[in-house]
Amino acid sequence: MIPFTRNYTDRSNNYGFQFEFKCDKCHNGHLSPFIASKVGMATGLLQAAGSLFGGTLSRAAYAGEHVKDALRGSAWDEAYAEAVEEARKHFKHCTRCGQWVCPQACWNEARGLCESCAPNLQEEAAHIQAHVSVEQAWTKARAVDQVESLDMKAPRSVALSACPHCAARISGGKFCSECGKPLAATHAFCTQCGTELASQARFCSECGTARGS
Repeated sequence: MIPFTRNYTDRSNNYGFQFEFKCDKCHNGHLSPFIASKVGMATGLLQAAGSLFGGTLSRAAYAGEHVKDALRGSAWDEAYAEAVEEARKHFKHCTRCGQWVCPQACWNEARGLCESCAPNLQEEAAHIQAHVSVEQAWTKARAVDQVESLDMKAPRSVALSACPHCAARISGGKFCSECGKPLAATHAFCTQCGTELASQARFCSECGTARGS
């Protein structure tokens, strides 16, 4: 039986074989050493030479591709088996759940099991303490009046409007924070028919004359 088959990534290319094996719990990975493919490297060299000189070398490179394809299956299997043997040293096998995990973060050495099956009690205690501390902080905050100075009986309004000069949004004050002009309402009248114009109107609503004409 070959381990790691459920959690690895094939990083192989035309020039060789390489595999990334991952911890079943935290997914930290181990990259196996690159195993060069002799046929792949030879074909690559022939392709490079063939692109320069053509002729026989190009035909040889083409033939090399077919040989590489024919040998890829067995060569890949051998490289994968070799990579598995090398990677076994970097993982621990939990006999309870069958997971392959990294010994640095996911293995409970004292229990001989992965931390999913036998959690580290010191780590769990620290996690529980922190979690409970957050819950208690929420409870404590809710017990304190956070808006004691806010008088909700006083009438309030947002009073959000626009500057009559530049149309910038304003929320109070005597002057516009964008153009600096006074925000006091100014009455404007149409020069053609005398109708009072709205503060932001560009044209008269009665006769259509442009503001300021």
